[in-house]
Amino acid sequence: MMTQKRINSLIKQLFALLFLVFMLLPFFLVLINALKPRIDIIKNPMSLPHALSLANFTKAWATMKFGTVLFNTAYITGFSQIVLIVFGAMLSYMLVRWDFKANKIIFTILICAMIIPFQSLMIPFVSIFGKLGMMNSRTALIFFYMGFGMPMTTFMYHGFMKGISKEMEEAALIDGCSHFYCFWKIVFPNLKPITTTILIVNILWIWNDFLLPSLVLIKDNNRTIPLSTFYFFGEYTAELGLAMAALILSVLPVVVIYLFLQKQIVTGVMDGAIK
Repeated sequence: MMTQKRINSLIKQLFALLFLVFMLLPFFLVLINALKPRIDIIKNPMSLPHALSLANFTKAWATMKFGTVLFNTAYITGFSQIVLIVFGAMLSYMLVRWDFKANKIIFTILICAMIIPFQSLMIPFVSIFGKLGMMNSRTALIFFYMGFGMPMTTFMYHGFMKGISKEMEEAALIDGCSHFYCFWKIVFPNLKPITTTILIVNILWIWNDFLLPSLVLIKDNNRTIPLSTFYFFGEYTAELGLAMAALILSVLPVVVIYLFLQKQIVTGVMDGAIK
């Protein structure tokens, strides 16, 4: 005879399974419809494809210039991460370890910058940087992400760095190490948990961002994945199979990244929370 504890466990597992099915059903429907021609989708969008065909994927890849937009997104996201991590970590180190009178003012300005919504800056942003000739440039977009992402990145590093002991740094400085060498060889390796967490947050933000690239990137060959998907849907809304295939292509890189880095992601988030 089953005990009450066993029954409760089975009920929880059943609810978890139902929740999983509920969450995966939309992705499953998108996938099976991406493998079907338009007429089959109209007849019965819930049915399985009669034969597996990648025609929608190949056409969507060519129409979206997916290889180009994937490179653009990876280029912008990757270099933005490097800039934010390097300068954010160094700035927080200066604010925490060096006793400057201006440090509190700088940190307060960074905190205030976090609460300013980007939407309130859109019109002057486009006007000023358009006059400077910085529009429609992937490199300029990295510079913009540095400006908008630095407050949060520095804030997260700042709080974590306060918990790192100074003894090893002081010993290295007494032995003749420079502050630069001390930071990169002693301090930065101890920032691995929070660095992983910051990478996750910023990658999800920059990779999936639509608003900022839509203001900066105008030419077709400079578009990112969200921007290219938006224009593709506007042109091929009636082509349901192509639209579904474009969605799969847009989501697939993030899924692949997560599958390869899921261990580091979970470890980084947990270590950052414990610290």
